[in-house]
Amino acid sequence: MNNSIETVYILENPEKKIIRFATGSQIRYEDVIKEVYGVASIQDLPMMIQFNKGFHDSICEKYGIKGNNISIDKLIRVASKGELLQFKNQLLEKTMEEVKGSSGLVVEIPCPFNTTIRLQEGIFEWNDNNFSYDLKTSA
Repeated sequence: MNNSIETVYILENPEKKIIRFATGSQIRYEDVIKEVYGVASIQDLPMMIQFNKGFHDSICEKYGIKGNNISIDKLIRVASKGELLQFKNQLLEKTMEEVKGSSGLVVEIPCPFNTTIRLQEGIFEWNDNNFSYDLKTSA
């Protein structure tokens, strides 16, 4: 992983109950949009919102909004530290399931993104001691 500062986004498809975390690069160059929404690109989402009634209604229900007030930023937004902690817990659960039955094993979570990332609250750096991102303080 390189040391550039990537923004981490949360992508959510309430119809299929999919939540995925991804960096800007992953959204641009990988099939993340297709995995979460079933469309080829972000540009296809407005059409999907307009013409896929189930998808449209699930967004309205989740966010308590009316028909034509849906914006893409409800579906793809910059993740918060709290949301990233939710992601950490998912990774931890997955890792625990994989090592189930192994005694005396220390569970480590590898750095899931770049070592320095941007979230809603600011710039965060990976901490190998507690396997999480800590808010970067100015020197």
